[in-house]
This record gives sequence, C-alpha cells and structure tokens, in this order.
Amino acid sequence: MSDFDAVVTRYLQAWNETDPAERRATIEEVFAADVRYVDPLAAVAGREALDGLIGAVQQRFPGLTFTPGGTADAHHDQGRFTWHLGPDVTGFDVVELDADGRIRTVLGFLDRVPA
Repeated sequence: MSDFDAVVTRYLQAWNETDPAERRATIEEVFAADVRYVDPLAAVAGREALDGLIGAVQQRFPGLTFTPGGTADAHHDQGRFTWHLGPDVTGFDVVELDADGRIRTVLGFLDRVPA
C-alpha cells in the first residue's frame, strides 16, 4: 500500500464514520484546517463545513458506505482515486496534501449516479 493509499483509506473512513465525535476526530487528523472540498453538488471550506457535508450525505444515503475503486494514482503532493458509494454511485476525487500530509483540497467528480 502506498502512502497515498493510506490517505485514501483514512479519507473514506471519515466519510463512513457515523458517530459524530469519531467523525470529527478523523476529520481533524486527515484534513487541513482550511480544507476546501468541491464536487458537482457541493462546495465547502473548513473542517466544520466538511463535517456538516459528510453528515448530510450520510442522511441522504443511509446505510451506504464508500469503498475504494482501486489503488490511488499519485505524484508529489497530489493524487486521484476512484470510489464507490454502495452499488450504484461511482466517482473519483483529486486531492492535494499540505506540508503535514493532511488533505487541503478535494476536487470531486461523479461518474455514475442513478437518475
């Protein structure tokens, strides 16, 4: 497993954590304080806003979990990876790390979403 695969694992754990306190602790560990997250449906900045977004996604898709779609492709401080949300949603994210190895930017794309 590459270092970036480990980052992806922790990233997806944050999205899958349903306990608010545990999720917040994971977000604090994985994401920079000024994290910026943008996808076709949302744009947020900061850990608190990201935490709120993750909670909203969990409410929208109860019981579904994010899983990796393969190994990460990475160089320097950026990487991209595919993910699945349950059986019907697939996307990929591009992330950039800060000097401490925390995610500072997420650019998300949706490849397959049910109608």
